[in-house]
Amino acid sequence: QVQLVESGGGLVQPGGSLNLSCAASGRILSFYPMGWYRQAPGKQRELVATIRDGTTTNYADSVKGRFTISRDSAKKSVYLQMSSLKPEDTAVYYCNYKVGRYDYWGQGTQVTVSS
Repeated sequence: QVQLVESGGGLVQPGGSLNLSCAASGRILSFYPMGWYRQAPGKQRELVATIRDGTTTNYADSVKGRFTISRDSAKKSVYLQMSSLKPEDTAVYYCNYKVGRYDYWGQGTQVTVSS
């Protein structure tokens, strides 16, 4: 059984930085992508960034150049470094592990960007 646990959310001022971590347990294969999604109040969940094989990455246009996703397959973990944060980045951030058509999700961690 795969379980994902996020950590690192919190309150940060605009222009600030925050790092998120996701620790997975269970059978995790580096071939399948892990990533981050977010959901703001009243909005649908959206992709932030994904990574597979430790090197192939994909980013939402809104975070390109500001966020960096990385993965440590040995630790079954995925990370999201966020910088130059904006108020519109405020959301619950969810860790994801996708095996074919099946998605595993973490419980989410709140990120609030506000002065």
